[in-house]
Amino acid sequence: MVSDEHKRVLDPEQDAAALKALTHPLRIRLLGLLRQDGPASASELAARQTSASTSHHLRVLAKYAFVAEAEHRDRRERRWQAVHLVTSWSNKAMDAAPESRAFVSFARRRQIEHLEASLVQHEADIAGGRLRQEWLEPSDISDLLLRLTPESLTELRQVLDRKVEELTTRDAGDPRVAQVVFLIAGLPLAPHDPDLDPDASVPVSTGEDVS
Repeated sequence: MVSDEHKRVLDPEQDAAALKALTHPLRIRLLGLLRQDGPASASELAARQTSASTSHHLRVLAKYAFVAEAEHRDRRERRWQAVHLVTSWSNKAMDAAPESRAFVSFARRRQIEHLEASLVQHEADIAGGRLRQEWLEPSDISDLLLRLTPESLTELRQVLDRKVEELTTRDAGDPRVAQVVFLIAGLPLAPHDPDLDPDASVPVSTGEDVS
């Protein structure tokens, strides 16, 4: 669990312009890189994005307080850092307007893209010997379909948050720690009636943890 001081909570009414600014794919990618890898200059980030407009997008992120100037290594180029570790919001508040609903949809799809990119990197790191073999067994992607009430789904998320806080605090000083991409999804689905909607796509779960 991330403490409130390291969390940016977006309000769809007060932060409408910030939400719109963050829906640019490159901006959300730049913010993710700064959160993941720490402070960097525009040229360092541009080299990873092959984009000539990186400086402009960083200034937009700074305008809405997503990033800020970091300590410079020298006087030659400005460096940037993420202001917060995570961005969060109330789903109920975001559901009040089409624009904020669109932002939530965009953000969730970016998370799925992040998972895909992380899987590719994980496999390359294992194959290239950059990760120790002790990471091989606990690495997995779970694909489960659970039958829960709204209260139970809320409780499950709270239990996971508490456990994440407990384990990250415990492991903070261990030299073996590695950055772990841990994506949580709890997406309720309405009952499917093939007679009423024969063309609807229904997810099929393997019911397994896939290493």
